[in-house]
Amino acid sequence: MRAAWYVGDGRLALRPAEVVEPGSGSVQIDVAFTGICGTDLHILHGAMDGRVTLPAVLGHEMSGTVRAIGNGVSGWSAGDPVTVMPLAWCGSCPACLAGASSLCHDLNFIGIDSPGSMQPVWTVPAVTLVRLPAELRLESAALAEPTAVAVHDVRRSGLEPGDRTVVVGGGPIGLLIACVAQAEGADVLLLEPSSERRAIAAALGFRACDPRAEDVEAVVAGWTGGAGVPVAFEVSGSVAGLEGVIPLLAVHGRLVVVAIYPTPPPVNLFRVFWRELTLIGARVYERADFERAVELLAAGSIPADTLISRVDPLADVEAAFAALDSGTALKVLLDCRDGA
Repeated sequence: MRAAWYVGDGRLALRPAEVVEPGSGSVQIDVAFTGICGTDLHILHGAMDGRVTLPAVLGHEMSGTVRAIGNGVSGWSAGDPVTVMPLAWCGSCPACLAGASSLCHDLNFIGIDSPGSMQPVWTVPAVTLVRLPAELRLESAALAEPTAVAVHDVRRSGLEPGDRTVVVGGGPIGLLIACVAQAEGADVLLLEPSSERRAIAAALGFRACDPRAEDVEAVVAGWTGGAGVPVAFEVSGSVAGLEGVIPLLAVHGRLVVVAIYPTPPPVNLFRVFWRELTLIGARVYERADFERAVELLAAGSIPADTLISRVDPLADVEAAFAALDSGTALKVLLDCRDGA
């Protein structure tokens, strides 16, 4: 059995991987599909070399079936379809003791801080498993993790049915936030400079604007009667995106900061003061977010077939990463079932 390893210096390699037998409290999974995300690209580019222990098996967006269970595990059987909430927390730090275990001070993000799912067989703590309905295709279910991110972002925002909201950035997470917000009854405007991604947004029924070519403030003013939107999501990770979205918020508006910025960006704090705005961080997710994500995927509220651009065999991992890195693909999955 071979896995996709990040070996440093921007290089990936297919190398043998140890099949870890499930010990007490753990479960072994036959991985079906693993998605490549922006964090995986950051790792490949060396941006997280200070955190990732080399060599590292990547991957945390996945679907599969239970292969074997360890001692002390109940409620699961071989063949059960599952995804994994890839968080392992310490249980004793201030965040955990405050009930915010997903923000653990010593969080093990599985697939970054420990071996991930870009391998045919993967062993994880049983508590990380999330059950999938039998009718949900495993290919679609591989979007559960990024959809859980979007569910958490929307929940953190306090968005209400009937609200109008702006999403800055039409990549996978931005589109998923738009889909989740729409499923919760909101009206969505997407800001995205890429014509290809605007076309995808339009195909999904969203209004999309090019912030470089249109007067977005005027568009939002006309859309909201001059009030601005109560909620916006910054997903682009760009200074221009952050600077441009703050003026779009209504009095007491809320900006959810979803993106990870390579360097600390400037923030228009005068506008924050003047309109009594709230900045909200949204980092990962909780189990309820994962369960809601699975519900939305099973209900067809998340257009998985449109969002998944291509599925490559695990053996073609380098080409799959290159496709995502080039910007020509939206969401790329690796089919891990062939054993590489």
